[in-house]
Amino acid sequence: MKQVPPEYYQIMEQLQAVDFVLVELSLYLDTHNDDLEAIKQFNHYAKERKRLKKMFESKFGPLQQFGNSYSAYPWNWDDSPWPWQV
Repeated sequence: MKQVPPEYYQIMEQLQAVDFVLVELSLYLDTHNDDLEAIKQFNHYAKERKRLKKMFESKFGPLQQFGNSYSAYPWNWDDSPWPWQV
């Protein structure tokens, strides 16, 4: 497996933190669907996740398969390490 730079882990950690917040807010909003501040927070973190995902994929390749992430040329989905391997 090839070595990855520290930035790989930094961005990955930021993505994981944002994903955690989004899951927690989703669970909260399932029972508090009229909480405008929580909805604003959810939308803020959804945008942040999109930004981080784009940054990560532009530097290190796709995070997800099956149309959730784009591929560069040549096909780079099989480049390791895969996100679940680190």
